[in-house]
Amino acid sequence: MLRRLLVIALGSILVGWATLFALTYLVERPVLIWTAPVLGAHWVATAKLSLDCMALAATGWVIGRLHRDTPVVGALLFAATLAFCNIDSLLDVNVLALIRLAADALHDTRLLGPLATTAVQYSFLFGSLMVGALLSRPSTAPLSIFRENMRRPV
Repeated sequence: MLRRLLVIALGSILVGWATLFALTYLVERPVLIWTAPVLGAHWVATAKLSLDCMALAATGWVIGRLHRDTPVVGALLFAATLAFCNIDSLLDVNVLALIRLAADALHDTRLLGPLATTAVQYSFLFGSLMVGALLSRPSTAPLSIFRENMRRPV
């Protein structure tokens, strides 16, 4: 059981990071560079967040396809490494900074707005990862009122 969990953890982390790096550098960056002049400066951050959500959903889907019987466990293990690695050039997720911002917001109420914005942004990002993992599950056979071995009349 422990060996299986270790295989799931290592596979999820390695495949997750490889997929996220590939999607971010090969897809997201060129799309942002091409569309930034069209979108304008006000919409670039929104476009980046939506592309980050799509990249994380695709990463969750790949992780889930790797571990079909436990897709959420693999995605949660990858999310744990993602939460504590600060790679701003790749993805704007820094959970430790969010925790510091929450602690500072207890002393200064002017920080409640940025805290809420950052918390919602992170919930979208991690939620996209989990949705991608859940979408990778194998489909179940639809329910039928007929038995499978029943012959059709000719």
